[in-house]
Amino acid sequence: MLEVNPGPASGPARSGPQEGLSIGEAARRTGVSVHTLRYYERAGLVVTPIDRTAGGRRRYHRLDLDWILVCTRLRATGMPIKTIRRYARLVSAGRGNEKERLALMEAHRADVMAKLAEIQENLELIDHKIDVYRGRLAAGDADRLWAPSRLPDAR
Repeated sequence: MLEVNPGPASGPARSGPQEGLSIGEAARRTGVSVHTLRYYERAGLVVTPIDRTAGGRRRYHRLDLDWILVCTRLRATGMPIKTIRRYARLVSAGRGNEKERLALMEAHRADVMAKLAEIQENLELIDHKIDVYRGRLAAGDADRLWAPSRLPDAR
C-alpha cells in the first residue's frame, strides 16, 4: 500500500496553489465525486491542507491524489471513517508514530481477512446451489427442487 510522506508543502509533489488540478479534474482522476473530495477535507481525512487559488478554489496535487487513493481503498475494505481519520492524523504528525500506524494497519488487515473468509464461505454455498440447479436441469428433474408450499401472507 502506498505510504504518503506529507513532508513540506513545496517541491514537485506540492507546487504553488495556482498549479495543480481543479476539484472536478481531481474527482475524475480519483474516481470519487466532488462531494466526496469536499467531505474528505471536512472530515479530517486529508494529510495536508488542500491548496487554494487566490480566488479560493481548491487545487489538488499529486500528493493529494495519492492520499485520496489510500482513503478510498481503505474505505472500500470497510475501514470506518473514524479509523481513517486517526490514520490520517498519525501520518500528518510525521515520524515517531510508525508503530501505531503499523498496529492500525495490522488490525484492519485482520478484519479484512475475516470478511474475506466469510465471503469465501458464502461463495461456496452459492457454488453448491449453482451445481444443484445445473445438475437437476441437466437430469430433467428440476421440478423436484424444493419450493415453499405456501407463501407468507402479504398483509
